[in-house]
Amino acid sequence: MMAGEAMSAAPSLCTRELSIRFGGHVAVNQVTADFYPGTLTVIVGPNGAGKTTYFNLISGQLPASAGSVHLFGVDITAKGAAERTRRGIGRAFQLTNLFPNLSVMENVRLAVQSRAGLGLNIFSLWSSHASLLKRAEHYLDKVALADRRSDKVSALSHGDKRKLEVAILLALEPEIMMFDEPTAGMSVDEVPVVLDLIHQVKAERKKTILLVEHKMDVVRSLADRIIVLHNGALVADGEPVSVMASAIVQEAYLGVAPETREEQHV
Repeated sequence: MMAGEAMSAAPSLCTRELSIRFGGHVAVNQVTADFYPGTLTVIVGPNGAGKTTYFNLISGQLPASAGSVHLFGVDITAKGAAERTRRGIGRAFQLTNLFPNLSVMENVRLAVQSRAGLGLNIFSLWSSHASLLKRAEHYLDKVALADRRSDKVSALSHGDKRKLEVAILLALEPEIMMFDEPTAGMSVDEVPVVLDLIHQVKAERKKTILLVEHKMDVVRSLADRIIVLHNGALVADGEPVSVMASAIVQEAYLGVAPETREEQHV
């Protein structure tokens, strides 16, 4: 199914005039957007544009000052982050959000347990759930961390922590998958592992994927659709070729002046 076909279906996630103020500063300003199953949307914009704050509003880390968030047609604006996760929104953070004193395997197994409805009890009889253990191993294999299963998370490099967070997100099997700069801080050798995983999820055309990213080569390789935020407002939304060629993106995102943009190639 192509992106256009996916967008003919009902949206899985919607924001309506979503806004947040910090004192007199409007960080996200009346953003209205629909997101669809089978479509990967990349959210771009200059530093301070409101991209991560918009993510925080969707996933429930921040309460909205105005507007609403809808998941599968249900208004979840008043729901907290934990409830939104239970309802199908999963997120990998720009800064890793792991249990540093637990092992790599324990971090993934908690996600698998949660997905299976067994809660987050680390002292549960894990050995009695052989199929779930196998599932956790599967996700560690996917991010090339199987050989570090017994290591404490605190001993991992930044790149390996990012890979582990992606494994946890995959293990939760959310309907909405949100990646906030998934390759930030990774070495050149580590980046392909995570990008390949995102490509695989995208290829299934089942999940709704949102991605914040600065690297334009990553944007080009992954995006079905691009949304541009600038000063907290949505200023462009559409297919990658047309959005990246638009004057407002050239000026606001790439910093190209109107008189010189024809000389630039995106």
